[in-house]
Amino acid sequence: MAMLTVRNLPEEVHRALRARAAKHGRSTEAEVREILEAAVKPQGRLRLGALLQDVGKKARLTDEEFSVFEQLRDSTPARAVDLK
Repeated sequence: MAMLTVRNLPEEVHRALRARAAKHGRSTEAEVREILEAAVKPQGRLRLGALLQDVGKKARLTDEEFSVFEQLRDSTPARAVDLK
């Protein structure tokens, strides 16, 4: 893990961070990590698993219907890629 030092942080910002951390039941350091993570994560990022789960729920597939996908799935082991 990386370390980060923030210098010359205004006192009012530090107080606000401490208050926000207390409100969320976290340490000030944990609150800053949460803020930074939220700030740099891509907005609207889709997770493929969650997306597929939603599609499955909306389609209301039965186990029998879903098994058709398993039969169609290519079970051939993946080959290593030669990048030379």
